[in-house]
Amino acid sequence: MKKTFARWALDIWYKDPFIGLWLMPLGFLFSDVVRFRKFLYRIGLLKTQTLPVPVIVVGNITVGGTGKTPLIIYLAKYLKHAGFKPGIISRGYGGLAESWPQWVDAGSLAKDVGDEALLIAKQTACPMAVGPLRVDAARLLLEKADCNVILSDDGLQHYALHRDIEIAVIDGVRRFGNSYCLPAGPLREPIERLTSVDFIIVNGEKQEPNEFSMCLEGDIAINLLTGEPKHLGDFITEDCHAIAGIGHPERFFKQLALAGLNTSNKSFPDHYSFQREDIEFSDQQPVLMTEKDAVKCTLFAGQQHWYVPVTAKPDSLFTEQLLNLLREKHDR
Repeated sequence: MKKTFARWALDIWYKDPFIGLWLMPLGFLFSDVVRFRKFLYRIGLLKTQTLPVPVIVVGNITVGGTGKTPLIIYLAKYLKHAGFKPGIISRGYGGLAESWPQWVDAGSLAKDVGDEALLIAKQTACPMAVGPLRVDAARLLLEKADCNVILSDDGLQHYALHRDIEIAVIDGVRRFGNSYCLPAGPLREPIERLTSVDFIIVNGEKQEPNEFSMCLEGDIAINLLTGEPKHLGDFITEDCHAIAGIGHPERFFKQLALAGLNTSNKSFPDHYSFQREDIEFSDQQPVLMTEKDAVKCTLFAGQQHWYVPVTAKPDSLFTEQLLNLLREKHDR
């Protein structure tokens, strides 16, 4: 049911403009509520908590995947290389822990802390905490780790946490869909929100002069069972299955197609909780998946299961400007 509804919503937002028009009054109501809520924070009726270290929020204004997680991983490594001690917070979406906030490390379980959080912790080796209230997650992080900058994975709309730098990530292919707010369109906030962020990153080709481009690179598959790496080109000679439970599965399928693979594709809702039967097929053909999905499939994966990690490559001018701005904030 959830899978069917998700596909129906995506069709309305990105393909069928007519149903979106019927829902447009609800979209206007949603955008008014969003603006009013932000106004309450601005006048102080809703409180914003400020932390003793700079906070960088990496988020988006649309529902679904835009490439935030690879960018967070890139920025964590980049800031460490620049001499900072970053910590990371996130909502822990999809996690079912009995209490929050939760500490996250490479040994955590995706079912407790969420798939994206576990992936980030494994890839960055940075201290990380998650919870629906990001202020609480940040405080746990500062209590347990020596951090001098915090990266918030998502949270652009979580105004209870003061942020020093805002980065909005846009899907370069789908962008804003029909440009309506929920439920008529995919927008969490009106497009005008982008005028107040510090950086706009486009996962793909930028279209506006104030945007920075970013690409996701990945041409290696890694076996879930053995850890063996294999070039994607080595799969060209055989038929493969491809599965994806991410915000924009078509991006992953297109990546495989551009590498020359012939795949039978199957998509699942974002943050889908995979079971053994979801990744097993009657044949023994290779099954390719994203790294985000792989963290939930490791315990029941077989020899035929592979994941394809990707690395974010943002515009170098963006990282240079970000570092300069962060140093200004840090030195105040």
